[in-house]
Amino acid sequence: MNFTSILIIKLRGTGDVVTALPVVANLRARYPDVRIDFLVERGSAGIIRGNPWITTVMEFGRKKESDISFIRRVRKGKYDLVLDLFSNPRTALATFLSGARIRAGYPFRGRAYAYNTKIEPRSSTVHNVEFNLDALRRLNVPILDPFPRVPLADADVVAVEQWFCNNHLTDRTVVAINSNCGRENERWGIENFAALSDRIAKEFNASILLMWGPGEEKDVAKLQSLIKSPSLLLPKTTLPQSAAFLKRCTYFVSNDSGPMHIGAAVGVPTLGIFGPVNPRLQGPYGDQNRWVNHSALDCLGCNLLSCPIGIKCMKELPVEKVFEEFQKLVHQ
Repeated sequence: MNFTSILIIKLRGTGDVVTALPVVANLRARYPDVRIDFLVERGSAGIIRGNPWITTVMEFGRKKESDISFIRRVRKGKYDLVLDLFSNPRTALATFLSGARIRAGYPFRGRAYAYNTKIEPRSSTVHNVEFNLDALRRLNVPILDPFPRVPLADADVVAVEQWFCNNHLTDRTVVAINSNCGRENERWGIENFAALSDRIAKEFNASILLMWGPGEEKDVAKLQSLIKSPSLLLPKTTLPQSAAFLKRCTYFVSNDSGPMHIGAAVGVPTLGIFGPVNPRLQGPYGDQNRWVNHSALDCLGCNLLSCPIGIKCMKELPVEKVFEEFQKLVHQ
């Protein structure tokens, strides 16, 4: 199939946008001269601003923009192909009314009407990266590289290298730590991360770099106050800049979150800490990465937003078990 203009829709969150990037990269490889736009909510747009594979990042104001405005913007693009990787009621309707010759998406309940090219939804059986790549398989687009990759700006790489030099980290083992997460019941706990950071610093003679984003200043300050070993705070950054910092680190330990997927996408060996979400479906993608959970519990992977038994999967996951998995990450 030939196209002159393509719209990819993946509204949120940041990690899901990252795991959709192989779709963009392989479409660009197949259609080097085609306009490829990406529609995303403003909060998740930062990670793809400046991406060389994307012609235009269309930011959607979730709380301020009406459905009519949303649909008009999609129609205005006059796309040949609209690829709805989100497939919620709003994006399905916009795809249906887009005027595109090919309207591809996942026919979840009540949404099949919107698509004339339906993609089998395998979100409960395959990793989210493969779930997204199924769209390309359905369109017969070759998958030359299945791995999520976040391209880095040269200026960001240079600035990060200078920061590492200024902080005497150039020849050090640097382990990045991310204790934050969008969902409260997926947080392992600041005290646990502090104990883990001290263990890593001692056993591996490592420097600890604490990651944080907007609204997380108090949490990361508390974490730093609990860590007995020397640690540094990530300076205030954009998402692409934080990706450049992670690329420069030796290892990364994180709750299940957008930064976890960014770390895996820039190639730093990443350990993800999981509880209610199934890591086989949502873990850091790639053989160099690992995940850990409280495997003694049978309720793992429940995917519940609210836990009826007190989030035992996170609160009772021992520091020692996470450290053992970190050792495996280092020695694999």
